[in-house]
Amino acid sequence: MLVFSQIVALQSFLKESAGKTIGFVPTMGALHQGHLSLIKASQDQSDITICSIFVNPIQFNKKEDLEGYPRHTEEDLEMLKSVNCEVVFVPSIEEMYPSAHQKQFDFGKLGEVMEGEHRPGHFNGVAIVIERFFNIIHPQFAFFGEKDFQQLAIIKELAKQLNSSTKIMGCPIFREENGVAMSSRNERLSNEERAQAKVIFESLTYIKENYKNATIAEMKQYFIKTVNNTPHFKVEYCSIADGNTLQPVENWHESDYCVAFVAVNVGPVRLIDNMTIFN
Repeated sequence: MLVFSQIVALQSFLKESAGKTIGFVPTMGALHQGHLSLIKASQDQSDITICSIFVNPIQFNKKEDLEGYPRHTEEDLEMLKSVNCEVVFVPSIEEMYPSAHQKQFDFGKLGEVMEGEHRPGHFNGVAIVIERFFNIIHPQFAFFGEKDFQQLAIIKELAKQLNSSTKIMGCPIFREENGVAMSSRNERLSNEERAQAKVIFESLTYIKENYKNATIAEMKQYFIKTVNNTPHFKVEYCSIADGNTLQPVENWHESDYCVAFVAVNVGPVRLIDNMTIFN
């Protein structure tokens, strides 16, 4: 496994690998089995897989969230080595952003709802770093988990706006045994909170299995009430939206592709999840 921290060294390697297909998996470290499933998907599709580990400061809208984000690069590298990841790129902030980053993207209504509404500037920071990675690596494929469903939609739109030749690949949510969506943030939960977090998955599953018996408003209220009744859990939002436009729907018949999107605060830890209700 090759590990690069300098762009020039990585690009020299890529030049020597001309003609081979490159799969790219961007991460912020604190890797788990969900990340490794992205590595495998890339390896199945590509000649060479490059995984980046970079905690991108400009996509955090809260300083304490950035400071509290888990970091353990050595363990991450061991995990990547265990699945035979070919290349890892671990740049510094100065390497990624040698000058000020003032570019502003416009993703229209895709970026105005849910995460875009509750985390102002977040998706612009994501877009800046992804464009930067694409310009450095020029991958044929880039792999993203569907836990961050809205981010995946934004990145697909970004690729269109950039006229990028990189194909954006979405990969299924990887879940813990109790249904909790795997996330680097989960390790900031106590054991009790991590066990209790199954209420998010269970409540989403209830909506999926019973939506025909209730209105969207009733199902959203069910989710909010059920999760908020769990100690230390507080729903930030619960949206049922069209899976293509991400715009909220008020009646089931308004869309033939309905997805439930939620964000839940567990103390200082913020968890997001989603589930397709029907498609």
